[in-house]
This record gives sequence, structure tokens and C-alpha cells, in this order.
Amino acid sequence: MKHCLVVDDSRAIRKVVCRILQALHFETDEADSSDTALSVCRNQMPELILLGLNMVNMNSIEFLKTLRREQGGERPFVVFCTTENDVGSISEALNAGANEYIMKPFDRSVIEAKLAEVGLAQVPQ
Repeated sequence: MKHCLVVDDSRAIRKVVCRILQALHFETDEADSSDTALSVCRNQMPELILLGLNMVNMNSIEFLKTLRREQGGERPFVVFCTTENDVGSISEALNAGANEYIMKPFDRSVIEAKLAEVGLAQVPQ
């Protein structure tokens, strides 16, 4: 089973996303801060990270840069999740190490389609 870390400052968002991912056969962990997220990654590097824009202690861009310097930190596929439709913010996240992005609000079909597009989930026929 693939392992996904959901990082967001909103408990409600984390819970909804984890339920979606579990329905897609992912094992999930949650983090509400960059420190917690890095601790989870250092303990067991996930295959997938869904990363919210706002985080405690360190913003998402700094988290991405730190993650990518960690041992095994090049491995996770990182999907940046944002309400910002500013091309500059999205570009900054991609340049810092995010692989893809999705816009909030999103639902199961959006997550499933994005993960299928990159080969991490199968879209049901």
C-alpha cells in the first residue's frame, strides 16, 4: 500500500483528504505543521505528499526545499494544494520541488484524476 502524508493547517481539510486517499488505497499520515511533516518524513518517507500552502513554523516553500535536501527527500511525489491562482505562487512551489499542484476546493475526482495522470492511482473504468 502506498503511503501519503497530508500536510495542511486545517484539521478538516486533512481529515477529508485522508478519507479520499484511504478510499484510493493509500495509507495516510497527517501533519499540521512543517516540523511534524519533516518528522514523519524522517521516520518513514512517503511516496506522496499533499502539501497545503499555509503551515506553522515554516512556509510550504521552505518545507519543500528542506524536504528535498533530506535523505530520500527526492523520492516523494509532492502535490501542492492551494487556493491561490497566482501563477507566481504556483511557479515558486514547482521551482522549490513540488511536482504538481491542484486548486482548492477539490474533491475525490480531482485528486483521483491528478494521481492517475502521474501513475499513482487508477481511475475506475
